[in-house]
Amino acid sequence: MANLIIETENLTKKFGEFTAVDAITFNVSEGEIFGFLGANGAGKTTAMKMLCGLLLPTSGKASVAGYDVYFQSEKIKLNIGYMSQKFSLFADLTVWENIEFYAGIYKMPPALIKSHGAKLLQELELEKQKKRLIGTLPLGIRQKLAFSIAIIHEPRLVFLDEPTGGVDPITRRRFWEMIYEASSRGITVFVTTHYMDEAEYCDRISMMVDGSIQGLDTPANLKTQFQSKTMYDVFLKLARK
Repeated sequence: MANLIIETENLTKKFGEFTAVDAITFNVSEGEIFGFLGANGAGKTTAMKMLCGLLLPTSGKASVAGYDVYFQSEKIKLNIGYMSQKFSLFADLTVWENIEFYAGIYKMPPALIKSHGAKLLQELELEKQKKRLIGTLPLGIRQKLAFSIAIIHEPRLVFLDEPTGGVDPITRRRFWEMIYEASSRGITVFVTTHYMDEAEYCDRISMMVDGSIQGLDTPANLKTQFQSKTMYDVFLKLARK
């Protein structure tokens, strides 16, 4: 059995009287592409922020890459990659300035920043664009660059928060090819999305409804369990209870 890279037990987050994440329990194995699905407002992003060490839980337990979310959040941040819905990049900085900035946050030595950054530019065919402002690049290229920067330090785990929101289906599919490539290198991928078709690309998925996990298994098993042809149909049955 593969080692667990994420472990949670009754993880909960409340904002006043409102419970955004309601006692969720799940594990993620090393090397998995784990989908965290649900409609907007289901609690996906709040749960992810707790796992990334960006938000303190109200109660429950969780560890990420062997570190406790309550007491070792800084250790977690150095051992993961993170890409937000907004692609995380600074529009008024150049391509290379963004690479240097984020690699520096991950505390990469200057020599590694130079070599890994050059390799990244070559892979994305952006060598001639390194001095170009991020804000002037097409959306699809910005998206791919943001993902590449999120894993420039070769983390064990990368969190992707609705990374394909607002892009066309072809660009979405190409982005998933990058996810597969990262997974083949041993990087565990934790991805949130509200696109139900993307569930089919994951090894296992969790489906959140109103802050709680209502389904957790492989896409094939969930479709069998809920007698549905598509993951969208599964979600509708769960959402309508």
